[in-house]
Amino acid sequence: MTTAEIDEVRSALVVAGDGARPVSAVLEGARARVSADVTGEAGAWRAVFPLRVARFGGDELPLPSGEYELRIDGADLDGASIERTVLAGLGIAVRGASVTIDPPLDAVHLSPEGQRTLEERYAAQPGGTEDAVFFESFYGQSAGCNPRAIDRELAERAPGVARYWSVVDLSVAVPAGAVAVVEGSPEWWRARASARLLVVNDWLRRRFVRKSGQRVLQTWHGTPLKRLALHRPGFDPRRMAAVVKESRRWDVLLAQNRYSERILAKAYAFFGKPIWVEGYPRNDVLVNGDAVAMRAALGIRPDERVLLYAPTWRDDRTEIVDFIDPEKLAHEADAVVLVRGHSRTLKPGRDQDGARVIDVTGYPQTAELLLIADELITDYSSVMFDFSVTGKPMHFLVPDLEHYRGRLRGFYFDLDERAPGPLLRTQDELVAALADPTLAERYAERYDAWRRQFNTRDDGHAAERVVSRILDLGFVGA
Repeated sequence: MTTAEIDEVRSALVVAGDGARPVSAVLEGARARVSADVTGEAGAWRAVFPLRVARFGGDELPLPSGEYELRIDGADLDGASIERTVLAGLGIAVRGASVTIDPPLDAVHLSPEGQRTLEERYAAQPGGTEDAVFFESFYGQSAGCNPRAIDRELAERAPGVARYWSVVDLSVAVPAGAVAVVEGSPEWWRARASARLLVVNDWLRRRFVRKSGQRVLQTWHGTPLKRLALHRPGFDPRRMAAVVKESRRWDVLLAQNRYSERILAKAYAFFGKPIWVEGYPRNDVLVNGDAVAMRAALGIRPDERVLLYAPTWRDDRTEIVDFIDPEKLAHEADAVVLVRGHSRTLKPGRDQDGARVIDVTGYPQTAELLLIADELITDYSSVMFDFSVTGKPMHFLVPDLEHYRGRLRGFYFDLDERAPGPLLRTQDELVAALADPTLAERYAERYDAWRRQFNTRDDGHAAERVVSRILDLGFVGA
């Protein structure tokens, strides 16, 4: 579905009642909420909930799929009824105050039998026949990261190449001129088969069958501090087999730097195939982007101090770690605090709120958040290797350092010795570090060494170099 077609979608949930007129009416999910337009009087009222929302200053799009709660204050919900639903691009079920919004797939395709039929058809059909690229970022939960930057460069230089984006639902905004294909839909299976090039930043997951003339560019999504794939602690034959099976699907691997080239090749047993060390296309915006415009989209003034809290995920928990109180930090540091959970915490978690707190876990492009932030607070996340492109201060809040390093994952190098910023254990230590005027000078030597090792190719032209390789090799556009 094109952006223009999505814009034509109008969907609403209408609740009617004959009791007291509601004071307020809200439909709230983990990552989005909408308020109803309530009309009528006591005895005959209607609450119309739009099933579309504009987030982070973007266009209105259908609500993200997931669970929602109807909260109609001042009214008797037991006596209310669903008068009608007008739905386009959404599947919905209402059970009392609970509302479930499904991805926009026909019922026949939602069933295991329906998916098996589509998958078998995909496996049997010829492919690699369309001058097109199939993009996927973080399993379709966003249209960002390295694939998006490659999309933008490719659209400019090879406008005749079709661009499909794998999305979990139509709440994911795809780049202008691209076509959104919902995962599991017939269009998704067809585009995955027909595209001559697939550009992904994580595992392909669902069964992938290489078609004649088809190539896979694996961009990955970060320089690793924590151990990956075959290097993770513990011997697990099934994991090892899955890693090797997955990496054999890739034709090219993109690395941010020489350090990543070595690590990723060994961690994924990716030998005998090319690794392009070209920097990360997603980081071009850190050199070329307009921070003022991006702040304005989030309602942040140019003169406000912005702290970005972006921890990685934990193998032993599903939601973002709770090592800071963001509202208290905003007050103590006199700053706007952006809370960015890892992509793996997007679905199971909920947006945090508070005075001068903005939860940006669902924001599609992490690099834009790095650009607008004045300082980064992280732990073991690969954002540390991206944020250093900016040269701005970093703080490492690591109260679980021994547990994470010793039991959960392990590191490729000693963060204590090389981190370009302080390792902190508590929020009080963090607040003190944020107020320390000598911090930048004390870590300047480490920071310079860090950038020399990890950021030499992050010069604002990475997407240009990657797309040149794609076109020169005839992956598409030839």
